[in-house]
Parts: sequence; C-alpha cells; structure tokens
Amino acid sequence: MSETTETIFSKIIRREIPANIVYEDDLALAFTDVNPQAPVHILVIPKKPIVKLTDAESQDQALLGHLLLTAKHVAAAAGLKNGYRVVINTDADGGQSVYHLHLHILGGRPMAWPPG
Repeated sequence: MSETTETIFSKIIRREIPANIVYEDDLALAFTDVNPQAPVHILVIPKKPIVKLTDAESQDQALLGHLLLTAKHVAAAAGLKNGYRVVINTDADGGQSVYHLHLHILGGRPMAWPPG
C-alpha cells in the first residue's frame, strides 16, 4: 500500500461517497461510522493519505497532534461528557480494515478493559 492507494476514505474526502460528516477543517474530516461499535462511533481521518500509523513520519507530528485535538473537539460536540475511547488500529493484527490512518471515537456507554 502507498499514499496513492485508493480507499473508501479518500472517496469520502472527495465527496464521491456520502457520509454523515460531523466536522471538517483543512487537515481533517470526522464522520459517523457506518458500522458502529458503540452508541457514538465517529471516525477522524487526516485529509493527507497516511496509510497507517507506522507510516507516519516526523514531518507528520503536527498533523497527528491535530487529529487528537480534533477527536477531543468532536467528542465534546457529540456530548460525550462521561468519557470516551480513542482507538487507532494498525495493520492486520491491530484490526485495521481501511488502510488510511483513522481514529475511532467510541462512547455513549461504559468501555470494558481489556478491549479486544
């Protein structure tokens, strides 16, 4: 996989596939997951096509921080006052199914530990 690999997320960014977008800025997009694993399940993606977390480089440091702050903002806007979980799945053993870096915001119910 490379930065030019086409994914469903790149099509959502380009508005070729509809999504319930809840937040957007110049660097990131957030939308509800079509297969929610919690009452609130929102994905935050960078508009820059980073395939997975292990592919991020030092020049992506500000973008990665921006994604976390975006997750905080989106969780607050979603009313997750009692807490939430942010998850990044990486590669097959990590459960990554779309090879475009994304953060899952999960909330609206108590989260169990261990998660998987």
